[in-house]
Amino acid sequence: MPTSVSSSAIAHHGLAGHEVVLLLETDQRRGLTEEQVAERLARFGPNTLPAAPGTGLLMRVLRQFHHPLIYVLLAASMITAGLGEYVDSAVIFGVVLINAIVGLVQESKAEAALEGLRSMVRTHARVIRGGRERAAPSEDLVPGDLVLLEAGDKVPADVRLTRVAELRVNESALTGESVPVTKDGKVLPESIPVADRRNMAYSGTLVTSGSGAGIVVATGAETELGEIHRLVGAAETLATPLTQKLAGFSKILTIGILGLAAVTFAVGLLRGQDPVETFTAAIALAVGAIPEGLPAAVTITLAIGVARMARRRAVIRRLPAVETLGSTTVICSDKTGTLTENQMTVRTVWTPDGQFEATGSGYSPDGVLHDLEGAPVDADISQALRWSLLAGAACNDAALTEREGQWDIVGDPTEGAMLVVAAKAGLDPSKVGEPLPRLATIPFSSERQYMATLHHDTTTAHPADRVVLAKGAVERMLDLCGGQMDADGTVRPLDGAAVLRAAAELAGRGLRVLATAMRPATARDEFGEDALPGSLVLTGLQAMLDPPRAAAQAAVAACHTAGISVRMITGDHAATATAIAGHVGLLGHHGRDRVLTGADLATLPAEDLPDVIDRVAVFARVSPEQKLRLVEALQSRGHVVAMTGDGVNDAPALRRAAIGVAMGASGTEVAKDAADMVLTDDDFATIEAAVEEGRGVFDNLTKFITWTLPTNIGEGLVILAAIVFGAALPILPTQILWINMTTAVALGLMLAFEPKEAGIMTRPPRSPGQPLLTRALMVRILLVSTLLVAGSWWLFEWELAAGASLAEARTAALNLFVVVEAFYLFSCRSLTRSVWRIGVFSNRWIIVGVTAQALGQLAITYLPAMNAVFDTAPIDAGVWLRILGVAVAASLVVAVDKRLRRRT
Repeated sequence: MPTSVSSSAIAHHGLAGHEVVLLLETDQRRGLTEEQVAERLARFGPNTLPAAPGTGLLMRVLRQFHHPLIYVLLAASMITAGLGEYVDSAVIFGVVLINAIVGLVQESKAEAALEGLRSMVRTHARVIRGGRERAAPSEDLVPGDLVLLEAGDKVPADVRLTRVAELRVNESALTGESVPVTKDGKVLPESIPVADRRNMAYSGTLVTSGSGAGIVVATGAETELGEIHRLVGAAETLATPLTQKLAGFSKILTIGILGLAAVTFAVGLLRGQDPVETFTAAIALAVGAIPEGLPAAVTITLAIGVARMARRRAVIRRLPAVETLGSTTVICSDKTGTLTENQMTVRTVWTPDGQFEATGSGYSPDGVLHDLEGAPVDADISQALRWSLLAGAACNDAALTEREGQWDIVGDPTEGAMLVVAAKAGLDPSKVGEPLPRLATIPFSSERQYMATLHHDTTTAHPADRVVLAKGAVERMLDLCGGQMDADGTVRPLDGAAVLRAAAELAGRGLRVLATAMRPATARDEFGEDALPGSLVLTGLQAMLDPPRAAAQAAVAACHTAGISVRMITGDHAATATAIAGHVGLLGHHGRDRVLTGADLATLPAEDLPDVIDRVAVFARVSPEQKLRLVEALQSRGHVVAMTGDGVNDAPALRRAAIGVAMGASGTEVAKDAADMVLTDDDFATIEAAVEEGRGVFDNLTKFITWTLPTNIGEGLVILAAIVFGAALPILPTQILWINMTTAVALGLMLAFEPKEAGIMTRPPRSPGQPLLTRALMVRILLVSTLLVAGSWWLFEWELAAGASLAEARTAALNLFVVVEAFYLFSCRSLTRSVWRIGVFSNRWIIVGVTAQALGQLAITYLPAMNAVFDTAPIDAGVWLRILGVAVAASLVVAVDKRLRRRT
């Protein structure tokens, strides 16, 4: 047997059953022998997905330190240790260590996605080997095995079906198909996509009804599930906008700090100053310029964002994903379960004498039937309506269940929808069988395209009377009907053209249409396929769909207002996808009204896709590879892409996207493990809420950086000025560390609690190419730095000239830095608006932080123990007044700058 027979390169769906049997050298009735199984198991290996090499704990820990800003902080720790300041060194290293621990805990394990895929195929299978039926672990299956399938089974490998009996398979996790697929054994064209291969059953899918048998044609990595496994493993996880910007910012900061320190050292040497003292001053400059609190601030701000999103039903699995949402420019949304309820719902019941609409959605029986004028009706208003609902509820193998207030169905979703609409009209589905006990069944099949049941009708005067009920495809049911029922129960000749017109109108609304029929019978009447044609009476049409979520339309509109493009990428049919897209407002936005299918994408050259994709709103019937290709094409256009999904087929694209969003309630474990964020309610509206939170997080991070950098730059410039002028240092390295660490915690981190600003979802998303700090913010940072340098130098010299000691002058400069920072903190609560407009007390944590910092400054100024450690000294009230004067002046200058920029 050639080893290629298990390869996905062979289109087994394009071969006849006997050709597959010959190719795989097996027996269609007796299966393989035990010797053949052992030989093939050794050749092809177990039916499991290959495990990816894991990353060891040590490497994962070291990875937390692999960042330019962390390198700067580690260098700062070593420098302070070299200066003999071991406590300061330990504090800086402690910040780095805490940041690494938080990152390690929050970091999602990408390998978990692959493990989730492997667990999907760990099951048992019923096989025939050597002519005997037996149970075998799914990992022991080999190409050529004869597998038996029945309702409730998980398909253990890729199987070419050779025998089916009303077999239906739920493939939604693999293909995105919203309803179970009816299977048959017919030969299909080789080019047909996976979702339309009716003669194949794929590994990891679920048999919902019927039975069948087939030959295993692919196992392990060669299955369709294995191909997705390969795509997940190969999909590159992109750096988020925040990590990219912080990396670039940190590199620039590193170069700037080292350059400034080198200039300081060189200037000191040129002035003939002592090399050791000059080097110490240069080190002090570097320590002052390093924003030690930035990593902690970033981590804590993101963690607060995680908590806020959790309250809005979005669970973040990777910290940077919080900010990434705020940068999102395109959301690629799945249809089933995200934009829709993932619960089939009958919307319209048409009868020959009237049309009725159903309210409510999903499997909950809450809702009513009403006529076209809006008046509520029940089943007794029309005999045609009553028998249509009875046919849908009694000619039915599904069951409606309730558990803890949640309604669900057991069985086919289409049949479940017909049970629910009957309940809305006053017919209890659980009691329909009491007056109409079933006697016989003609099950649904793809060939018949209908289901019929024979019932004992105990509601009639004659206890021997029976009734035939049927439901199925409209065209097929018209072949079985010779008449149609009026509201009073009168039967008149069938108007097939009117029925087809009504069905076409309903289908045009994106609804799936089934016809219902009945026929009174007696015990003498035959019940069989041959006896049905022309004998039934059409009672009506029931039209259903998986309805859009109630909040989806408003959420999509909010995203469009925020400048975020929303695209639908689904494995479902184009007509269904187009109908839902129209309902939720996806079509027509910015001229995007095109719908492309997977077949269209397959013929589209790769170089043309990025241009075409901008004009398309809906991608239907796409494969996992195509989903991944679409995400990559959008990213090539510079977009920050958020991808939603719930199935196995979504996992590669979820991992490749800047942020993968999985469904928590209906999603597979594979999708959740590959995603950055999980929605606990599966609702698209939650994504819109999470985007709002993400924008708020980025705003707060920008505010923190805008607030902290002037201090670091100012500290560095003060020391540079001292070297240039040959003067004493206005602040010492230990005092710089006190300023940087205490203000970052007590003042800067309070910005993480800042509420979202008004209008945050009416502005466009940030351009992916926009730097972390805009030119306007850099100008403000330099402005405040200059004010700090000028104010602290003036105050330091003033105090010395007034007869103060060097320690007192340095204490005055130290406090000036902190007080100006505190005043500037209020300004940074909004980068564009006045603090009076946003409310001085709207963030109570700011008040708490300023109070704590004030107590700390009083302690370092007046406590003798702290005076000894930090070389400070008590200062009098006049010094504090001068400090407050400088702080007020600096605040006024920043306020004027804001006002001028608002005008321009």
